[in-house]
Amino acid sequence: MWNYTDKVKEHFFNPKNSGVLDSANAVGEVGSITCGDALRLMLKVDPDTQIILDAKFQTFGCGSAIASSSALTEMIIGKTVDEALTLTNRDIAEYLGGLPPEKMHCSVMGAEALRAAIANYKGEAWEDDHEEGELVCKCFGIDAAMIERAVSVNGLTTLEEVTHYTKAGGSCQTCHEKIEEVLEEVLAKTGALKPAKKHAPGTVGLDAIKPLEPKAESAAAPKLTNVQRMQVIMGAIEEMRPQIQRDGGDVELVDIDGKDIYVRLTGACSGCSQSAGTMMGVQMKLVEALGEFVRVKPASLMPAHAG
Repeated sequence: MWNYTDKVKEHFFNPKNSGVLDSANAVGEVGSITCGDALRLMLKVDPDTQIILDAKFQTFGCGSAIASSSALTEMIIGKTVDEALTLTNRDIAEYLGGLPPEKMHCSVMGAEALRAAIANYKGEAWEDDHEEGELVCKCFGIDAAMIERAVSVNGLTTLEEVTHYTKAGGSCQTCHEKIEEVLEEVLAKTGALKPAKKHAPGTVGLDAIKPLEPKAESAAAPKLTNVQRMQVIMGAIEEMRPQIQRDGGDVELVDIDGKDIYVRLTGACSGCSQSAGTMMGVQMKLVEALGEFVRVKPASLMPAHAG
């Protein structure tokens, strides 16, 4: 299990500035729901002072994605557009007291959304469809420029670190060679190509961020059978239903496909601006109950052949 700081938990369970900003004059969208992470950042910028007066977000992703998005909005409100542009994913992670290495891509997604929103405000083109030859990881839509920024800002030196920070190479792995080529090009420019810097356990290049020690693991629990696993999932969802029902909504289990758990939100939760947060709450509950990582997805994303 990953170890999260109290600040991360605070911003996940009580996210700041979530929802739609009707008066926004700058919008940045990154990621894809089908890839598991997506973020829409909306800003209200004063055209005279260039100060960001308000910011809101909508995100689909894990608890770290919600926390990173929430933290980002708190950090940029009151700053000028140019001041906000100086923020990096390191700043987001530091604000949260650190993130597990496997979740650093959430802070990177926040920084990318901010760049996209400011580009939108300035009337500049934000290339999210990638020109031929730029796309490195097709599974997650990660281009060479994003990898280069992550490597440069965070001092990354290994393929594993690049995957943690961008998700590139985390699925089919066919892009590993290309990722390493981009990594070597950046390291060659900075003079850090060989030997690769060895970071202290848990820092993954974030020397200025307090390392997060992994939770002590007790004796390995026996692996659940498929039936036992299904019972745990159903039981955990049943435990959450009364709380969701009190808000006028409901949740039902639709299908289980390995690590993907498909659920359907109904009632007031259907189409609610906070539905992504509800889904993440269900996901965290299931992760805790199962002792393994699973991803909760809306039933509308089920493959055509499923259920």
